[in-house]
Amino acid sequence: MATILEFGPFRLDGDAGILFHGAEPTALGQRAVLLLALLVRQAGVPVSKEALIEAAWPAQAVEDSNLTLADISGEARWIETLPRRGYRYVGPTVTKSDPDPARATPQAPLLSLPDRPSIAVLPFTNLSGDEEQDYFADGMVDDIITGLSRINWLFVIARNSTFAYKGRAVDVKQVGRELGVRYVLEGSVRKTGTLVRITGQLIDASTGMHVWAERFDRRSEDVFALQDDIASSTVGAIAPSLRRAEINRVRRKRPDSLDAYDLVLRAQPDVDSGMPAQVTQALVLLERAIALEPAYALAHGNAAMCHHCLFLRAGLQEANREASIRHARSAIAHGQDDALALTLAGFSIGMDGHDRPAAFIAFEAALAISPSSALTYILGSVMLGWGGDADRAIEWSERGLRLSPFDPWAFAAFDAQALGHFHHGRYEDACRAAYRSVQANPRHSITHVQLAAALAKLGRLQEAKAAAARVLELHPTFRYGRQFQGVNCAPALASSLGDALRIAGLPE
Repeated sequence: MATILEFGPFRLDGDAGILFHGAEPTALGQRAVLLLALLVRQAGVPVSKEALIEAAWPAQAVEDSNLTLADISGEARWIETLPRRGYRYVGPTVTKSDPDPARATPQAPLLSLPDRPSIAVLPFTNLSGDEEQDYFADGMVDDIITGLSRINWLFVIARNSTFAYKGRAVDVKQVGRELGVRYVLEGSVRKTGTLVRITGQLIDASTGMHVWAERFDRRSEDVFALQDDIASSTVGAIAPSLRRAEINRVRRKRPDSLDAYDLVLRAQPDVDSGMPAQVTQALVLLERAIALEPAYALAHGNAAMCHHCLFLRAGLQEANREASIRHARSAIAHGQDDALALTLAGFSIGMDGHDRPAAFIAFEAALAISPSSALTYILGSVMLGWGGDADRAIEWSERGLRLSPFDPWAFAAFDAQALGHFHHGRYEDACRAAYRSVQANPRHSITHVQLAAALAKLGRLQEAKAAAARVLELHPTFRYGRQFQGVNCAPALASSLGDALRIAGLPE
């Protein structure tokens, strides 16, 4: 069982990778915790810099700022620098304690991990000092479990199992072994007056490393609306973090050992890039996945997105448009319980099939399954933007970014905002949104199209021409008239955008 190191107001759980200040987890990162644990365990004894690097910063330089608790405790430095010798912990006396064995869970046989990502959401700690607020913390966890359960590629442990850990100091690695999950979400709730602060951290139970951490501050005038809001934000932020962690895991597997699920995961970053060369690579993996599982909805949805990219950015070939629609229809036929597959399929049908009503039926179905699906809002905002529905485009893009601020498709949300502001004649706002889109994905030609148009309308012609030159560098065959026809751009928006792009020097 894990040993807890206690010193001053701190408790350090090295196995879990968490430093507590009192009952509340601190923001100290995983590597810094490993470093601190080594120093504290050898209190009073010099530890060489080489040993510290080996423990926590392999192949990296150790910054002195990482070797002090002053920022957290407000105390004097507790880590002494010994010139040419290393460092030494000289803080308060260190004591060791074990979790109460009387409260330990009886040994159970180890559970094998499911064949898809798996997560357990532990009861959140109530830090309000008021036991009556437990209901609020428990309700928050219930909502998060419900939201995660709607993601069909995710295996979620039921509430009845995770609440067995309520009120206990736990080791997330042990929880992972006992419940048979790869990821554990834990957090805390502090409610003071009308202000509520929720902290959450997602941990890979196999390594103890943090995958994601976030803090949410909200006013609590409406408790139930607050629970829904934070649960939705938490689920929306966790989903892409989990997928990134899974992609990194699959990259470590041999290519010849990949099943259909792994093939889709390995293809995902190339699909998300929106770059023709990369989506061509992704299609090879996706076709292998579909050969293994012909009814794999998500594989079809990603294949549709690949062909959509090739259609718009590699010559507007009819074969790509038809393949996009064909795979999208297969994704809908086989993915009635898969929000992500429905989202990708809806986008392809709307953009390449020019059937926006059918697209939004798919989007609405996706949101009914998973209300926290950030990508549904992001891709929906793009379609709304090109369709000339400026206000909804901005609203949907902002909602998508709130759910997933670091989404790989964030550039598309900023594109939608740029379109919306441009359509309303707010060219400064359009320019700002376009710059953010370029920063998020500088190799995507459409982001530079939006920027060139906004700059031209602002009379910044030299900058507009530079942006236009970048468009042609990335997409030599770009012709804005053909592009507008390809995405079924609203006539008034096409006219205004076309005038600006002509001034910027792009060919029609």
